Amino acid sequence: MTGLAVTLAVVLGLAVGSFLNVVVWRVPRGESVSHPPSACPRCGHAIRARDNVPVVSWLLLHGRCRDCGEPISARYPTVEAGTAVVFGLVAWWTGLSWTLPALLYLAAISIALALIDIETHRLPDRIVLPSYPIAVALLVLASANPAGEPDWSALVRMAIGGVLMFVVYFLMLLAYPRGMGFGDVKLAGVLGLYLGWFGWGALVVGWFSAFLLGGLYSVVLLARRKAGRKSGIPFGPWMILGAAVGIGAGNEIWSAYLGSM
Repeated sequence: MTGLAVTLAVVLGLAVGSFLNVVVWRVPRGESVSHPPSACPRCGHAIRARDNVPVVSWLLLHGRCRDCGEPISARYPTVEAGTAVVFGLVAWWTGLSWTLPALLYLAAISIALALIDIETHRLPDRIVLPSYPIAVALLVLASANPAGEPDWSALVRMAIGGVLMFVVYFLMLLAYPRGMGFGDVKLAGVLGLYLGWFGWGALVVGWFSAFLLGGLYSVVLLARRKAGRKSGIPFGPWMILGAAVGIGAGNEIWSAYLGSM
């Protein structure tokens, strides 16, 4: 069953990755993600259906527009393939379970938000705010677990995790406004829902890992003189990566830490 879940997730990831390319380009510009259809920015020709197959079309077209020959950025197939890989890894980790839809949704918005934050230093409300009710609904479904024993205690942790992460980041914003934006605070609440649902260890490790990884990256930039002490870096990607560490290994890391005490 795990093999089937991975295969389906990879195929879905290719399609979702294609859509995420549209989201990453249009959402920061305040444009609709559904209208008008995608078109070449140079000649204006709409992208044909046969030229919109994830990864394959870019390869067949040799990375150029069919009509005018304008180069098509390699980022498009990279996002599509990357999303497919991430979806496949998530499905391999969870198997065919009721947790899978919740984590695939988190993976999708994480890819979009990370790319947007890197490019614009923004985490758009159009993506973050709807994620609260969607995440809650998907995690409630995972807790209900129609195929097995329900786990309602996870919902209590979910609520506490979401509120706690939001409040902690909000207090940090008040203490040091230059260190992060309110978009980070709102994203923290969403990530807190997931981390809390997976466990207290996941919550602690996920929160700490964001600062550890972001701090190490900043040190590397300083050492290579790619940034100064007052330079700002987008923190959203590190929050997302930290949450991934927390979800994937947080409970084990926390148990090992407590055991060493």
